[in-house]
Amino acid sequence: MELHQLQILRELGALGSVTAVADALRVTPSAVSQQLAALQRSFRTPLTRKAGRTLTLTAAGEVLAAAGAEAIDAMAAARNALDDFEHDPTDIVTISGFQSAGQALFGALIRELRLRSPSPSVRLTDEDVAQSEFPALTARYDLVLAHRMEHSAPWPTAGIRSLTLVREPLDVAVSAQHPLAGRRSVTPADVATERWVTSRVGYSPDDVLRAIAAVTQQPTQVVHRINDYGAVSPVVASGDAIGMLPRYTSRSLDDSAIVRLPLEGVSTHRMIDVLARPENLRRRAVRDVVESLQTVMSRLAD
Repeated sequence: MELHQLQILRELGALGSVTAVADALRVTPSAVSQQLAALQRSFRTPLTRKAGRTLTLTAAGEVLAAAGAEAIDAMAAARNALDDFEHDPTDIVTISGFQSAGQALFGALIRELRLRSPSPSVRLTDEDVAQSEFPALTARYDLVLAHRMEHSAPWPTAGIRSLTLVREPLDVAVSAQHPLAGRRSVTPADVATERWVTSRVGYSPDDVLRAIAAVTQQPTQVVHRINDYGAVSPVVASGDAIGMLPRYTSRSLDDSAIVRLPLEGVSTHRMIDVLARPENLRRRAVRDVVESLQTVMSRLAD
């Protein structure tokens, strides 16, 4: 049994397929299968099983994968104890962010890191996925900016650490000429019968809209599904539909033709979190980037 074999087993449990593991680790599917076979030879109890065309972990495999994650973390701790937690402050840190977080934070993060001397070098990517898919991105990036509705299930804790950057409300957005534009806030009953522009299913605005439908016990009328808030705002401004905009991470939008209204009576808050593998958080450069993200977000939410 070797450490890289345990890593492959853990990634299989996290990513769900040999192909996805191969992509994440930048090896061939054949190499992944060979290492899994070699690991299996060390144990009598099956670690994997076929589920259709997909290879999944057995209960024993899940136990070993969880133990393997701890072993990988322990090895990282031992290595870093000899090397001052991989002390290079100029190391490259890879970051993925969902669209509105990237628009609000990426440029400000680069400016904030320039104030450090020496400073990490960041590599930024936008990954706008459904809430359930964020944890898997930690296999590909050092840090993952993720969002989830406050009332939803917390992030998994097996092999992943999470840190909340901000608790962000989503506001109802209407055109400046809309009858509700003069209100200080709205309730689900005020907006349930409106035409809506919202996100695709699995994203925060659609979650809030589902809550509105549940509270008012009537279906909402969705006419547009757009994930880019920069595109949502002009649709709202046209008066064709009302929408939902995050309060902090969409501040760069032109609000001259729209009005944002707090929504009362349902939970509208989403958590913006940083997800990471525990071994990555032992690197000084990664920790420096997390501190800078906290600083940038704190300013944005003031």
